[in-house]
Amino acid sequence: MTIETAIDRLRQRFGQRLTTSEAEREAHGQSESHFPVTLPDAVVYPESTAEVAELVEICAAEDCPLIGWGAGTSLEGHGLAVRGGVTVDFSRMAQVLELRPEDMVVRVQPGITRERLNEELRATGLFFPVDPGANASIGGMAMTRASGTTAVRYGTMRDNVAALELVTAAGDVIRTGTAARKSSAGYDLTALFVGSEGTLGLVTELTLRLHGQPEAVSTAVCAFPSTGAAVEAVVEAVQSGLPMARIELVDAATAEAVNAYSNADFPALPHLFVEFHGAPNAVAEEAARFEEIARDNGAETIRKATEAEERSRLWHMRHSAYWAILASRPGSRAIVTDVCVPISRLAEAIAATQEDLAAEGLAGPILGHVGDGNFHAILLLDGSEAERAAAERVNARMVERAQQMGGTATGEHGIGMGKLKHMQAEHGAGWAMMGAIKRALDPRDLFNPGKVVPQEG
Repeated sequence: MTIETAIDRLRQRFGQRLTTSEAEREAHGQSESHFPVTLPDAVVYPESTAEVAELVEICAAEDCPLIGWGAGTSLEGHGLAVRGGVTVDFSRMAQVLELRPEDMVVRVQPGITRERLNEELRATGLFFPVDPGANASIGGMAMTRASGTTAVRYGTMRDNVAALELVTAAGDVIRTGTAARKSSAGYDLTALFVGSEGTLGLVTELTLRLHGQPEAVSTAVCAFPSTGAAVEAVVEAVQSGLPMARIELVDAATAEAVNAYSNADFPALPHLFVEFHGAPNAVAEEAARFEEIARDNGAETIRKATEAEERSRLWHMRHSAYWAILASRPGSRAIVTDVCVPISRLAEAIAATQEDLAAEGLAGPILGHVGDGNFHAILLLDGSEAERAAAERVNARMVERAQQMGGTATGEHGIGMGKLKHMQAEHGAGWAMMGAIKRALDPRDLFNPGKVVPQEG
């Protein structure tokens, strides 16, 4: 039983939809973060649930690892074939299978991207709200329990995935959850698989909860004299119960990077990007209340946008901030940190991170979905071992501090292999329980080995 035998059998079944070309393998061995290129032995493109079940059966018989692949936008090495094997690319399973607007749910294949899904939904008056910034696949978003800019109002993938269809290590096709709004029927298997990072099975369909498109939308961008002042405005807005749809922080270094990358004209100061959704009068009142909070906390400029084109331009610049930061240091790669703390500790956590960056002499622009207490420092690396070691020290201190504050090592990016070393501290005996679940459902470590759970041997 070998990987080579599995590939031979898959080639007989899938023909040209199984490739071992260097270019295809390299494209599926890349990470958007700092991890080295790690090639799978082959890439296969299934087109149906039945085909996924068949390829799982073949690979299981040959002890060949299987790694699910969506859009390749993950940041913790989730999709890397660290033990070789076959990458399963779901880009040919990217259809809307059933839309039920009266129930506000849609059933989709995993390869569809969030932008394409919302294009399909545009005429219905509904939308899928989870927005991690990247045009990620819905299957990949579910597997990493993604969130993003809109989580402060609409929740994460955990809140918006109602049901799944997936293929188990035994080759069985099972369904979890229903299209009903609630259930108390036994274990919540949907919640178990959402966030499992492809380590427990390959998802082939998802039933998603939809939301009504807001009648009115108002966006504002506010510049503050310091990051601390901006964060205090966030904390006050959250604690006052303002129903923000988005509230995003970029620090001064990020604002300067965005200016250079997107030909923008933001002052070289920390900024908050905030958005409100709802009825016109309510949105106007909420925006006015936030403007009061912002000015009370020292906001120096406030730019408002109610027209769709201007709002889209502003949020495009925010979503491109990661690429703008990379472009600010040509040739660099990044360690992208991702901690989340209780909102009452957010200002303290960010200030301590800035102190760490200064002490290490590192460039680490900060941005984040701060309405949830989730922020990122983008640690830019020049390729030297000394700088990498410094960045890893900062990242480790951020995680340890967040955990001590009652927070988490990752608010949205997931564990992959990049944050395995922090799982014991966060979960204690619960991490061993995750390993037990993995062994029970995937006893031969078929699915995405080397990720999430304790590693044996």
